[in-house]
Amino acid sequence: MTWEQIFVLGLLVALFLLFLRGPWRYDVVAFAALLVATVVGVVPWERAFLGFGHPAVVTVAAVLIISRGLRNAGAVDLIARHMLPPIQSANRQIGLFAGVAAGLSALMNNVGALAMLMPAALQSAARVGRAPGTILMPLSFGSILGGMITLIGTPPNIIVATYRGESADSPFGMFDFTPVGIGVALAGILFIALVGWRLIPAQRQKAASPKDLFDIENYLIELRVPRGSKSLGEPLGKIDHLLGKRDAVLLGLIRRGNRIPASRQREPLRTNDVLIVEIGSDELEGVIADLQLKPASTAKGGKDGKDRKGRLLGESDIVWHEAVVPVGSAMIGRTPGALPLLRRYGVSLLAVSRQ
Repeated sequence: MTWEQIFVLGLLVALFLLFLRGPWRYDVVAFAALLVATVVGVVPWERAFLGFGHPAVVTVAAVLIISRGLRNAGAVDLIARHMLPPIQSANRQIGLFAGVAAGLSALMNNVGALAMLMPAALQSAARVGRAPGTILMPLSFGSILGGMITLIGTPPNIIVATYRGESADSPFGMFDFTPVGIGVALAGILFIALVGWRLIPAQRQKAASPKDLFDIENYLIELRVPRGSKSLGEPLGKIDHLLGKRDAVLLGLIRRGNRIPASRQREPLRTNDVLIVEIGSDELEGVIADLQLKPASTAKGGKDGKDRKGRLLGESDIVWHEAVVPVGSAMIGRTPGALPLLRRYGVSLLAVSRQ
């Protein structure tokens, strides 16, 4: 073996290890490998970037643009909304999604078709109480199978067609792959719908629901009361009530570097007061608009120079604690909303665990 062959072999092994470990993005690793091979001299300088002008690369880029256009136009969303209703039968639901994915990927990029059908698949699975792992993997295989139906369905078809045009009389046409591709795709979709999805590991089928996959935990945020806000002069009790309607919890108030507990329900709000709120990301914008608040900066405030967030969230201010409801407790039989924990004791009930 020549040194060029040894170098290329070693470069491919290193490239594979980097792909496997994933410290950097795949495109960055591949481009870096090309630069290394060019600097060493294995790839001539005048041919280093020749591949970017290959007709197959240009065609794939055009397919991605078309896919994005279909997505922005809402064409795929329209198909998903009217053709993919929730179905109780697992075989029918999986077969339907895999078939639609195959049909779309025959005319656009596989990844684009898959990305646009995933939200509809998760929503449909959630409506019938089915784990997402049961439908997402068959959806992926359906998009791969559909890519074999046409010339632009998958990059290998484009590369093969281009090579045939260079080595033979003419390249493959748009639908030259269809007789073989559609037969293989139909057989594969039938197998996936009837047998294949049952081979998914049991722990994957019992995975978290689609809602849990995209659930973002509530987080703490500082909201400042600006000048002219309609919340000025309102008591903390009313603000706490309004926040409760949006599943948010008022934890306290910072005024001139000093903390005021949320239990002081009659305390009126003043300009530049900072509310400490526990809230979900989907409700944050609505609360800011309704109460006319602004996100407070975490800049240092107060004469002592301490961070306002640190003043509130330090270990001496807030304690997370688990408590057991004993037999005979006055809390038994009462709903969380009926317990005056926050109003009377300044305690926020965050969750309940029950065997």
